[in-house]
Amino acid sequence: MNSKRSVQSEDLPGPFSIPAAWRGAELLQRDDWLIELTADYLGEIEAALSCAEASGRPVEQGTIAEFPLPELGQLLSGVQDQLEHGAGGCMIRGLPVKKFSEEQLRRIFWGIALHLGTPVSQSAAGERIFSVRDEGFQVGQPQARGPNTKKRLSFHTDRCDVIGFLCLQPAAQGGDNQLVSSATLYNVIREKRPDLARVLMQPFYYARHNVDQGNELPYCRQPIFAYHEGYFAAAYLRVLIDRAYALPERPDMTNEQREALAFLEETAADPQLHITFRQQAGDLLFLNNWVTFHRRDEFQDAEELELRRHLLRIWLAVPNSRPLDPLFEANYGATAAGAIRGGMKPKG
Repeated sequence: MNSKRSVQSEDLPGPFSIPAAWRGAELLQRDDWLIELTADYLGEIEAALSCAEASGRPVEQGTIAEFPLPELGQLLSGVQDQLEHGAGGCMIRGLPVKKFSEEQLRRIFWGIALHLGTPVSQSAAGERIFSVRDEGFQVGQPQARGPNTKKRLSFHTDRCDVIGFLCLQPAAQGGDNQLVSSATLYNVIREKRPDLARVLMQPFYYARHNVDQGNELPYCRQPIFAYHEGYFAAAYLRVLIDRAYALPERPDMTNEQREALAFLEETAADPQLHITFRQQAGDLLFLNNWVTFHRRDEFQDAEELELRRHLLRIWLAVPNSRPLDPLFEANYGATAAGAIRGGMKPKG
């Protein structure tokens, strides 16, 4: 037997028997995954929109008091709880996007998100609502980032506690979403290759994102899997790992690290472990980045501008978040439970 494979797992944390450790289609059968917006809830959203518009504030300066949701707000409080303590993902379906202007949809998305957490910056410009659509950037352009291309994205997390998407228009073809439990990935790797689970719990170098120009650090170090104060957490963005190890001043990635990353991605690609779905117009999707990885397929757009794929994205720090390993501080700014953390520091 390969000596690496014979390494025991007894001294590793877990396996984790938590609600977020689901496998594939199990998620779709859970009562905390899908919420349909009723006529009453939609009525509350329209009333809140009128209130927010009457304030005269720009969208990203709107307050939760200006977007009151008496009944839906209670439901969103439950969503906030289950994102942290339940499945780690929730789809809210049924917002009639064709009924509203894009400005109104931004305001609605902002208002709903405020009931879940605090929006944080997604760029050096400080934007907190980000448009996910093909901008025609080519590989190597400094302003290019994966969400603004048509290409297939690999499984990853974003730099926040909870990520939210509102679909305004799906692609003409492709653009399907995949979602996998990172707690389940850890459990599987811990069972099959405990030696690689250990490697993934050690810090990897991460390069500064090319659009993260407000960040003074050229790189940081953080683990992919972590266990701190009784809480599991995972974070992963392969492109920044590869960029970091390509820097001449950084050491080469070890063979064990390469093997661990390859096995992680191979495991995540197992159709028995992840789900595939397609966000339709009016779908809101919220994911806890510490317990899920997500990715998107390549897509083809329609010729008409108004029919091209377009999602709004928001990054949230949530008040009921878990404590994190101190190694995440350089990248997230804070690690204490409930801290405002994540996002990109605005430049200047």
